[in-house]
Amino acid sequence: MFSTLSLTLAASDAVAAVHGAAPSAGFGPVFWFLILLCGVSFAVILERALLFRREQIDSAQFLAGVRNVLKRDNVLEALSICDATPGPVARMVKSAILVREGGRERVQEAIEEIGLTEVPRLEAHLAFLATIAQIAPLLGLLGTLLGFTGVFRELRRPDGGGFGYAAPGEMFDGLMQALYAASLGIGLAIVCYAAYNYLVTRVNTLVLDLERAGGEAVKMVCGDNGSAKPSNS
Repeated sequence: MFSTLSLTLAASDAVAAVHGAAPSAGFGPVFWFLILLCGVSFAVILERALLFRREQIDSAQFLAGVRNVLKRDNVLEALSICDATPGPVARMVKSAILVREGGRERVQEAIEEIGLTEVPRLEAHLAFLATIAQIAPLLGLLGTLLGFTGVFRELRRPDGGGFGYAAPGEMFDGLMQALYAASLGIGLAIVCYAAYNYLVTRVNTLVLDLERAGGEAVKMVCGDNGSAKPSNS
Protein backbone atom coordinates (compact mmCIF):
# COMPACT_ATOMS: atom_id res chain seq x y z
CA MET A 1 0.00 0.00 0.00
CA PHE A 2 2.74 2.44 0.93
CA SER A 3 4.70 1.60 -2.19
CA THR A 4 1.64 2.29 -4.34
CA LEU A 5 1.11 5.66 -2.64
CA SER A 6 4.77 6.51 -3.12
CA LEU A 7 4.60 5.67 -6.79
CA THR A 8 1.47 7.81 -7.17
CA LEU A 9 3.07 10.81 -5.48
CA ALA A 10 6.24 10.37 -7.49
CA ALA A 11 4.27 10.26 -10.72
CA SER A 12 2.37 13.41 -9.73
CA ASP A 13 5.62 15.24 -9.00
CA ALA A 14 7.08 14.11 -12.30
CA VAL A 15 4.05 15.39 -14.24
CA ALA A 16 4.22 18.74 -12.43
CA ALA A 17 7.91 19.03 -13.22
CA VAL A 18 7.39 18.24 -16.89
CA HIS A 19 4.63 20.80 -17.36
CA GLY A 20 6.33 23.47 -15.22
CA ALA A 21 3.63 23.45 -12.55
CA ALA A 22 4.64 24.65 -9.12
CA PRO A 23 2.68 24.37 -5.90
CA SER A 24 1.03 27.53 -4.69
CA ALA A 25 3.27 29.06 -2.05
CA GLY A 26 2.73 31.78 0.51
CA PHE A 27 -0.39 32.92 2.27
CA GLY A 28 -2.12 34.62 -0.64
CA PRO A 29 -2.74 38.29 -1.44
CA VAL A 30 -5.85 38.54 0.74
CA PHE A 31 -3.91 37.39 3.80
CA TRP A 32 -1.24 40.04 3.32
CA PHE A 33 -3.90 42.69 2.73
CA LEU A 34 -5.48 41.66 6.04
CA ILE A 35 -2.05 41.94 7.68
CA LEU A 36 -1.85 45.51 6.39
CA LEU A 37 -5.30 46.27 7.79
CA CYS A 38 -4.22 44.77 11.12
CA GLY A 39 -1.27 47.15 11.32
CA VAL A 40 -3.37 50.20 10.47
CA SER A 41 -6.18 49.17 12.83
CA PHE A 42 -3.85 48.57 15.76
CA ALA A 43 -2.19 51.94 15.13
CA VAL A 44 -5.59 53.66 15.18
CA ILE A 45 -6.64 51.84 18.36
CA LEU A 46 -3.41 52.76 20.14
CA GLU A 47 -3.54 56.39 19.00
CA ARG A 48 -7.16 56.81 20.13
CA ALA A 49 -6.58 55.07 23.47
CA LEU A 50 -3.57 57.26 24.27
CA LEU A 51 -5.47 60.39 23.21
CA PHE A 52 -8.45 59.62 25.43
CA ARG A 53 -6.22 58.74 28.35
CA ARG A 54 -4.36 62.04 27.98
CA GLU A 55 -7.48 64.18 27.66
CA GLN A 56 -9.57 62.48 30.35
CA ILE A 57 -9.26 64.73 33.40
CA ASP A 58 -11.07 65.21 36.68
CA SER A 59 -13.36 67.94 35.41
CA ALA A 60 -14.90 68.61 38.82
CA GLN A 61 -11.51 69.29 40.40
CA PHE A 62 -10.41 71.39 37.42
CA LEU A 63 -13.55 73.54 37.50
CA ALA A 64 -13.24 74.00 41.25
CA GLY A 65 -9.68 75.27 40.84
CA VAL A 66 -10.63 77.71 38.07
CA ARG A 67 -13.65 78.89 40.04
CA ASN A 68 -11.52 79.68 43.10
CA VAL A 69 -9.10 81.67 40.97
CA LEU A 70 -11.88 83.63 39.26
CA LYS A 71 -13.37 84.47 42.64
CA ARG A 72 -10.16 86.38 43.32
CA ASP A 73 -10.59 88.11 39.93
CA ASN A 74 -7.32 86.60 38.70
CA VAL A 75 -8.22 85.94 35.08
CA LEU A 76 -4.63 85.48 33.90
CA GLU A 77 -4.02 82.70 36.39
CA ALA A 78 -7.28 81.03 35.34
CA LEU A 79 -6.16 81.11 31.70
CA SER A 80 -2.79 79.68 32.71
CA ILE A 81 -4.53 76.79 34.45
CA CYS A 82 -6.54 76.13 31.30
CA ASP A 83 -3.41 76.19 29.13
CA ALA A 84 -1.63 73.76 31.45
CA THR A 85 -4.54 71.31 31.51
CA PRO A 86 -5.10 69.01 28.52
CA GLY A 87 -8.49 68.03 27.20
CA PRO A 88 -11.57 69.58 25.61
CA VAL A 89 -12.99 70.73 28.96
CA ALA A 90 -10.02 73.01 29.60
CA ARG A 91 -10.17 74.42 26.09
CA MET A 92 -13.87 75.10 26.45
CA VAL A 93 -13.47 76.88 29.78
CA LYS A 94 -10.65 78.98 28.36
CA SER A 95 -12.84 80.00 25.43
CA ALA A 96 -15.62 80.97 27.82
CA ILE A 97 -13.26 83.10 29.90
CA LEU A 98 -11.90 84.91 26.84
CA VAL A 99 -15.37 86.03 25.71
CA ARG A 100 -16.72 86.75 29.20
CA GLU A 101 -17.22 90.44 28.41
CA GLY A 102 -19.84 89.56 25.78
CA GLY A 103 -22.35 88.31 28.31
CA ARG A 104 -24.07 84.96 28.79
CA GLU A 105 -25.25 84.60 25.20
CA ARG A 106 -21.78 85.11 23.77
CA VAL A 107 -20.29 82.70 26.29
CA GLN A 108 -22.84 80.04 25.34
CA GLU A 109 -22.06 80.53 21.66
CA ALA A 110 -18.35 80.08 22.34
CA ILE A 111 -19.03 76.89 24.28
CA GLU A 112 -21.17 75.51 21.45
CA GLU A 113 -18.44 76.33 18.94
CA ILE A 114 -15.90 74.42 21.01
CA GLY A 115 -18.29 71.47 21.22
CA LEU A 116 -18.74 71.43 17.45
CA THR A 117 -14.95 71.35 17.08
CA GLU A 118 -14.04 68.89 19.81
CA VAL A 119 -16.65 66.15 19.30
CA PRO A 120 -15.67 65.36 15.68
CA ARG A 121 -12.03 65.33 16.75
CA LEU A 122 -12.79 62.78 19.46
CA GLU A 123 -14.78 60.62 17.05
CA ALA A 124 -12.10 60.68 14.34
CA HIS A 125 -11.08 57.27 12.91
CA LEU A 126 -13.82 55.39 14.80
CA ALA A 127 -15.78 54.92 11.59
CA PHE A 128 -12.68 53.25 10.12
CA LEU A 129 -12.65 50.68 12.93
CA ALA A 130 -16.37 50.01 12.49
CA THR A 131 -15.84 49.48 8.76
CA ILE A 132 -12.95 47.05 9.31
CA ALA A 133 -15.03 45.11 11.84
CA GLN A 134 -17.70 44.65 9.17
CA ILE A 135 -15.59 43.84 6.12
CA ALA A 136 -12.78 41.79 7.71
CA PRO A 137 -14.85 38.56 7.83
CA LEU A 138 -15.87 39.12 4.20
CA LEU A 139 -12.22 39.53 3.22
CA GLY A 140 -11.42 36.35 5.13
CA LEU A 141 -14.17 34.57 3.21
CA LEU A 142 -12.74 35.89 -0.04
CA GLY A 143 -9.33 34.52 0.91
CA THR A 144 -10.95 31.18 1.72
CA LEU A 145 -12.61 30.98 -1.67
CA LEU A 146 -9.38 31.91 -3.43
CA GLY A 147 -7.53 29.25 -1.46
CA PHE A 148 -10.01 26.55 -2.44
CA THR A 149 -9.81 27.77 -6.01
CA GLY A 150 -6.08 27.10 -5.87
CA VAL A 151 -6.75 23.61 -4.53
CA PHE A 152 -9.05 22.72 -7.42
CA ARG A 153 -6.62 24.26 -9.87
CA GLU A 154 -3.92 21.89 -8.64
CA LEU A 155 -6.29 18.94 -9.00
CA ARG A 156 -6.93 19.65 -12.68
CA ARG A 157 -5.02 17.52 -15.12
CA PRO A 158 -2.20 19.20 -17.04
CA ASP A 159 -4.16 18.95 -20.29
CA GLY A 160 -7.12 20.76 -18.67
CA GLY A 161 -9.50 18.01 -19.64
CA GLY A 162 -10.55 16.90 -16.17
CA PHE A 163 -9.32 16.28 -12.65
CA GLY A 164 -6.45 14.04 -11.82
CA TYR A 165 -3.89 13.63 -9.08
CA ALA A 166 -1.98 16.23 -7.11
CA ALA A 167 0.62 15.98 -4.42
CA PRO A 168 -0.73 16.56 -0.90
CA GLY A 169 1.60 19.53 -0.48
CA GLU A 170 0.09 21.21 -3.49
CA MET A 171 -3.40 20.86 -2.04
CA PHE A 172 -2.38 21.76 1.50
CA ASP A 173 -0.94 25.07 0.34
CA GLY A 174 -4.36 26.15 -0.87
CA LEU A 175 -6.13 24.75 2.19
CA MET A 176 -3.80 26.52 4.59
CA GLN A 177 -4.12 29.74 2.60
CA ALA A 178 -7.90 29.47 2.96
CA LEU A 179 -7.77 28.75 6.71
CA TYR A 180 -5.23 31.48 7.45
CA ALA A 181 -7.27 34.10 5.61
CA ALA A 182 -10.52 33.10 7.34
CA SER A 183 -8.92 33.02 10.79
CA LEU A 184 -7.19 36.36 10.37
CA GLY A 185 -10.32 38.02 9.00
CA ILE A 186 -12.49 36.83 11.89
CA GLY A 187 -9.83 37.66 14.49
CA LEU A 188 -9.36 41.17 13.10
CA ALA A 189 -13.12 41.73 13.12
CA ILE A 190 -13.36 40.67 16.78
CA VAL A 191 -10.55 42.99 17.87
CA CYS A 192 -11.86 45.98 15.89
CA TYR A 193 -15.42 45.50 17.09
CA ALA A 194 -14.37 45.27 20.74
CA ALA A 195 -12.03 48.25 20.40
CA TYR A 196 -14.73 50.28 18.64
CA ASN A 197 -17.22 49.71 21.46
CA TYR A 198 -14.61 50.58 24.09
CA LEU A 199 -13.52 53.76 22.32
CA VAL A 200 -17.13 54.88 21.74
CA THR A 201 -17.71 54.49 25.47
CA ARG A 202 -14.71 56.70 26.18
CA VAL A 203 -15.95 59.30 23.68
CA ASN A 204 -19.38 59.34 25.32
CA THR A 205 -17.75 59.88 28.71
CA LEU A 206 -15.71 62.81 27.41
CA VAL A 207 -18.72 64.36 25.68
CA LEU A 208 -20.78 64.04 28.87
CA ASP A 209 -18.03 65.78 30.86
CA LEU A 210 -17.93 68.46 28.19
CA GLU A 211 -21.67 69.08 28.43
CA ARG A 212 -21.63 69.24 32.22
CA ALA A 213 -18.62 71.53 32.25
CA GLY A 214 -20.32 73.80 29.72
CA GLY A 215 -23.15 74.63 32.09
CA GLU A 216 -20.72 75.11 34.96
CA ALA A 217 -18.54 77.38 32.83
CA VAL A 218 -21.48 79.67 32.03
CA LYS A 219 -22.34 80.01 35.72
CA MET A 220 -18.71 80.43 36.69
CA VAL A 221 -17.91 83.12 34.12
CA CYS A 222 -21.21 85.00 33.97
CA GLY A 223 -22.72 84.32 37.36
CA ASP A 224 -26.38 83.57 38.00
CA ASN A 225 -27.63 86.93 36.75
CA GLY A 226 -26.18 86.47 33.25
CA SER A 227 -23.78 89.42 33.35
CA ALA A 228 -20.04 89.07 33.02
CA LYS A 229 -18.09 89.18 36.25
CA PRO A 230 -15.80 92.12 36.68
CA SER A 231 -12.14 91.59 36.01
CA ASN A 232 -9.12 93.25 37.56
CA SER A 233 -6.71 91.87 34.97
